[in-house]
Amino acid sequence: MQESRLFKILYYLLRTGHASAPALAQELEVSVRTIYRDIDALSSAGIPVFTETGRNGGIYLMDSFTLDRTVLSKEEQQEILSALQNTSAAPDIENSEILRKLSALFQMQSDNWLEVDYTRWGDKASDKIKFDSLKSAILQRRCVKISYASSHAKTTERIIHPLKLLYKGRSWYLKAYCTKRQEFRLFKINRILSLEVLKENYPSCSFPETPEDSPAEYEQQVTLCFPPEMAYRVYDEFAPEQITLQKDDTLLVIAKMPVDNWLIGFLLSFGPNVTVLSPAALKKDLAEQARLTYEKNKL
Repeated sequence: MQESRLFKILYYLLRTGHASAPALAQELEVSVRTIYRDIDALSSAGIPVFTETGRNGGIYLMDSFTLDRTVLSKEEQQEILSALQNTSAAPDIENSEILRKLSALFQMQSDNWLEVDYTRWGDKASDKIKFDSLKSAILQRRCVKISYASSHAKTTERIIHPLKLLYKGRSWYLKAYCTKRQEFRLFKINRILSLEVLKENYPSCSFPETPEDSPAEYEQQVTLCFPPEMAYRVYDEFAPEQITLQKDDTLLVIAKMPVDNWLIGFLLSFGPNVTVLSPAALKKDLAEQARLTYEKNKL
């Protein structure tokens, strides 16, 4: 108990610069005499804490204490604070205890040189609620009931054990154990239509690590060809090593992808500016979907 209180005193002094014994006693709900005993304990442990008497007196830490004992350079401290302050993946992090404590520990404030926001345009509120619920369930190891729209045009109800949130390829995924399938799965957060954090806890376990965490259950090698005017989209959607610039300035893309309804919808977004070279079944399915789209929308 005393060790925890000593840390709180140290943190308080780092954050405020100095404090009176009565103020610390009120903050920690102990007597003033106990505070003075704790100050003696800190001093005996080598912490440069001292007291000053008089009207402006109080309990102080030497200004050089933090920087003399930190293992991080000023640049590294600044990078940590900037990452915390500007990453919207952790909602309201700029007002959190973590950032407040680190700012006091490093004795600096973060410069706002970077802004990262993982939420979708126009849907920040619902994304935040979903993210917060899943984060809480993971930390508390609580089971979650979800309604999930798969890429195979099916919506199913299932109970999952959420293990970790993953951001990859401009999308959020949830690593979880699916009790319905009795296996570990990756769920795309945007496809979780509703969720309910249950009271039941699940046993501790780890998501099996693979060389490449892929959201696809089944992947095939897909070969696509795009005209030069689609270069801006091709470089947005595919990795440089998947793209080959041809002599006629067309772009050849060879990538492993899940061949499902999502892929067909994705390719349809290119309109007539994509040619499927392989597999043949994908080329056929894309043509059929394009035909059906035309039939439904023709004048």
